[in-house]
Amino acid sequence: MSLESQKTNWAQFIPLVTVFFFWGFVAASNDILIPVFKKAFDLTQVQSQLVSLAFYIAYTVGSLLYLLISYLTKGDLINRLGYKNSLALGLGISALGTLLFYPAANTGSFTLMLSGLFIVALGFSLQQTVANPLAIALGPITTGSQRLTMAGGINNLGTTIGPLIVSFAIFGSAVSGSTDMSIESVKIPYLVLGAAFLLVAILLKFSSLPDKPQAVVASEDGAETSRSSALKYPQLILGMIGIFVYVGVEVSTASNLPAYMEKHLGFMTKDIAPYISLYWASLMIGRWTGAVEAFTDNMSTQKILRFIAPYLAFGVFLFVNSVAKHDLTPFYVYALIILVLIFADMASKGNPARMLLLFSVLGILALIIGMSTSGMVSVYAFTSVGLFCSTLWPCIFTLAVSGLGKHTSQGSSFLIMMIMGGGFVSLLQGYVADVFTIQSSYIVGVLCFAYLAFYAWKVSGILKSQGIDFDKKVSGGH
Repeated sequence: MSLESQKTNWAQFIPLVTVFFFWGFVAASNDILIPVFKKAFDLTQVQSQLVSLAFYIAYTVGSLLYLLISYLTKGDLINRLGYKNSLALGLGISALGTLLFYPAANTGSFTLMLSGLFIVALGFSLQQTVANPLAIALGPITTGSQRLTMAGGINNLGTTIGPLIVSFAIFGSAVSGSTDMSIESVKIPYLVLGAAFLLVAILLKFSSLPDKPQAVVASEDGAETSRSSALKYPQLILGMIGIFVYVGVEVSTASNLPAYMEKHLGFMTKDIAPYISLYWASLMIGRWTGAVEAFTDNMSTQKILRFIAPYLAFGVFLFVNSVAKHDLTPFYVYALIILVLIFADMASKGNPARMLLLFSVLGILALIIGMSTSGMVSVYAFTSVGLFCSTLWPCIFTLAVSGLGKHTSQGSSFLIMMIMGGGFVSLLQGYVADVFTIQSSYIVGVLCFAYLAFYAWKVSGILKSQGIDFDKKVSGGH
């Protein structure tokens, strides 16, 4: 049976995306830890962003270790261990990182806290290297990017819930009125998380996931594959910078938002969690919208689902915040902003370069509105950046590895390495905030989106010169 005629293997896909959930849960929880650590350890804004730096630099260190071990042993590490064993190993490494939160909380050590986050993310690096191509491989190549987008939607279910659970662990319920924050209160949720890592590692080990799935190959529509390295392809080099700035603007927008809301709008730290949750829920909203093509080839059904999926995801956000006893009144107006996402998604017509360009321009507009207004308008503008970041990862990933042929896996590892942008861009924005103001520091995000718009324009010409035209693929795909 050909790849084109295969159906997505949902029995294998569903347990796989559990790890996507974990990545989102921890990454978004960092945004709650940042203001807590800032007050507990008396940090400046730029020092508080070391949380993001420690977490995201681990992805680069993990990728470098993976490439080094593979080189020294003269063979690909993941192919040798198998995909299931590699995922289990990555989860085990992350579980070790959570154990450090116990002594770190007892001794009040910021360094140990950062070390724990670093090791957790080190395990995530290996998991990412395995899970991204595996999500694509569990079905036809033609809907691989949609499955990756769907997995991202599960990731953002974690990012929606994570801040609420960690905030509850630190402050208690929203109606309790507590403003006390205790560093010791973070150790229990992270120990529970470590236990969950180990449990899922065991379940994956005995699941039906393949040890060595069929490799994901690039398009064979006449693209050249004779170059000696993935780094010989300009679409990959420019795409690596694209991943760096994309993860950077996605993370830094959220990680600097608590400080903006506290300093400029007078919010208490305990009341910020639902807004951080909304930001990450916005990515879930966009990714559920972008994944509809993985479910059906019928164009009429797709149009209907493009309206149902985002509001279903928005409903999940409202539900979990209702359970957490947060006031939902400020969030209903956000339903109107979601319409902008839906129409932009329809205008892209499935072309990743066009979607990247449209969403990057909308991201720039959202940040400019956030920088030039005040009050809740600015908050909604900054949180809407999540909507416009939502589908950029699969767009950049697809464009960057297109035409690489036998170098696709190597190119993928280089892209994952650039996740470190989440730490460095956050650190840069924190520095700009300390020198000027937090609100004006979002100019860093504007520059990130500007590069992504440039990449969308530039890569189209590069790929067309190599015989790859996504407009033709889209029009002839169904």
